[in-house]
Amino acid sequence: MKAQHLNPTREALSALILAYAESGSIDRALLLFHTLREMHNCFPSVVSSNALLNGLVKSGKVDVALQLYDKMLQTDDGACAVVDNYSTSIVVKGLCKMGKMEEGRRFIKDRWGKGCVPHVVFYNMIIDGYCKKGDLQGATRVLKELKMKGVLPTVQTYGALINGFCKVGEFDAVDQLLTEMVARGLNVNVKVFNNIIDSQYKRGLVSKAAETMIRMAEMGCEPDITTYNVMINFSCKGGRIKEADELIEKAKERGLLPNKFSYTPLMHAYCKQGDYVKASNMLFRIAEIGEKPDLVSYGAFIHGVVVAGEIDVALMVREKMMERDVFPDAQIYNVLMSGLCKKGRFPASKLLLSEMLDRNVPPDAYVYATLIDGFIRNGELNEAIKLFELIIGKGMDPGIVGYNAMIKGFCKLGKMTDALSCLNKMESVHHAPDEYTYSTIIDGYVKQHDLSSALKMFGQMMKDKIKPNVITYTSLINGFCMRADMIRAEKVFRGMKSFNLEPNVVTYTVLVGGFFKAGKPKKATSIFELMLMNSCLPNDATFHYLINGLTNTTPSSDLIGKNESEENERSLILDFFAMMILDGWEQVIAAYNSVIICLCKHGMVDTAQLLQTKMLNKGFLIDSVCFTALLHGLFQKGKSKEWRNIISCDLNNIELQTALKYSLTLDKYLYRGRLSEASVILQTLIEDSKFSDLPEKDQNVVEK
Repeated sequence: MKAQHLNPTREALSALILAYAESGSIDRALLLFHTLREMHNCFPSVVSSNALLNGLVKSGKVDVALQLYDKMLQTDDGACAVVDNYSTSIVVKGLCKMGKMEEGRRFIKDRWGKGCVPHVVFYNMIIDGYCKKGDLQGATRVLKELKMKGVLPTVQTYGALINGFCKVGEFDAVDQLLTEMVARGLNVNVKVFNNIIDSQYKRGLVSKAAETMIRMAEMGCEPDITTYNVMINFSCKGGRIKEADELIEKAKERGLLPNKFSYTPLMHAYCKQGDYVKASNMLFRIAEIGEKPDLVSYGAFIHGVVVAGEIDVALMVREKMMERDVFPDAQIYNVLMSGLCKKGRFPASKLLLSEMLDRNVPPDAYVYATLIDGFIRNGELNEAIKLFELIIGKGMDPGIVGYNAMIKGFCKLGKMTDALSCLNKMESVHHAPDEYTYSTIIDGYVKQHDLSSALKMFGQMMKDKIKPNVITYTSLINGFCMRADMIRAEKVFRGMKSFNLEPNVVTYTVLVGGFFKAGKPKKATSIFELMLMNSCLPNDATFHYLINGLTNTTPSSDLIGKNESEENERSLILDFFAMMILDGWEQVIAAYNSVIICLCKHGMVDTAQLLQTKMLNKGFLIDSVCFTALLHGLFQKGKSKEWRNIISCDLNNIELQTALKYSLTLDKYLYRGRLSEASVILQTLIEDSKFSDLPEKDQNVVEK
């Protein structure tokens, strides 16, 4: 009975508040705080109160933390209560987390001298807040204020500023801050250097990153495993796997232990190269070092093998990860479904969706977009519509990717009215169409031969200030080519430059085909040469247009285009094509060889060899002109010593003389008439063939 009249002490309630706050039960801790204050007329200890404040800030309840802080400032007699510097710093941190740095500064100013002595930690939080927001002027202003008040900046102060300037690529400012740190006697730690090196690599400043590494060594700062991970990641992204492997070995030599961040980029790089055995070895290495492969590691591997087209390998890895109690998230399911859909294995993709729902993994907009796209690829538009309507009916948002996938399906099947209806629905739920939306609809109209509607949509795109992409321009160019309106097609092509867009292989191919159909072979071949000059590799469609276009060009016409008054430049392809026709070559062989010559002239000898293989598959053997072209191409690539191992020379003396004739003509284009190394080799081969063609008794006479 006596126990009923006992009240819990302040210390006991404070301990309970602390326990609740540290375990994450913030609401219970807050309720106890108010109970203690209102029913027992006292406050919990400063340690408990700070734990509660910190918990509120971490959970994003900064406004509640501010209200609590105000109550902590007062006791019944109005004097300062359970508040210390740490209490104030927690609130300042919360304000900065919300991007309210100015409020944080005012907060410090208001508390100055009222049981609170602001120190460098306060300023560091505000500087860090400004830097994360990208307001480097604000951060620099606070640094000056800090110095004026006699507060000494710390490594953390400079670290926050350096990180901010790194993000915007202002490395001159970074160098100045490093110099200032050294002048103040501060030791720059490895974390600061890692941020600098990482930013420099991300911006492609390799030499600058190397200079930072040297500076780091000069200042006696040893690299840690994070330093090496930054370099490993950069090497892997550039496909330099051997270099990345060597970096791991160097790290081990320094006594550093590689971690999952060391092996994951390598795993991804091996996947890109199709070496799944070595990629899976990286997963085993992660396990060997005591770090259980996590969702990120497995996700990287699965993404890599799916991109490489090895969906079955990805599905096997999914089974393995689930056996080890690592379960796929929505992103991994999306990658797997996408891979299955692209392989035409749509039923398997639907099974994955069922599994996903059974495991209570909520599909995101990308998963639904993948499935909608899969239905459409599988020719099941009605199923795609049902799924799309089901998503909306359940109150879920398909997102812009989902709407775009549905619009793409309608456009693919020429249902432009339905595509526009879907666009209107998309806008009604406040999803603004993007460049993909507009480009898809424009392309849909073009394929329906409705260029006027495509141009209207393009006008709306410009009005909405949506930047067109390469697909937008390529579709419009295709529309004008289909109308044989090559003047406007070329005008649109030139307009791409105003948006700093580089034409792709489809853009160039459409123009090449368009000009050939319009009876302008010179213009078609000049576009092809422009394509090669811009290092854009042609594809089978490009070659189809070129070979067919040249083969159907009337031999009696003026092949080098003198009648096309708007063009004055010579066409290498047409010059050689005309030369071969006049020399009596078959038109199709002349077409192939002219294109191969052009490829070799522009250093694309590998592509030329692939085209030559296509010639062989069609029954055309390597001839003297083709041999000449490949010889020039290999010499341009610096393979003058190993050319015999790459192309065979089974030409007789007459064929070699023909080869030399074309080689000397090619010298005019490549070396302004100077004798090339290829021509010298051909002359030598001709001399050797003269000797080998002599009867054996005459050879003996020559030798004597």
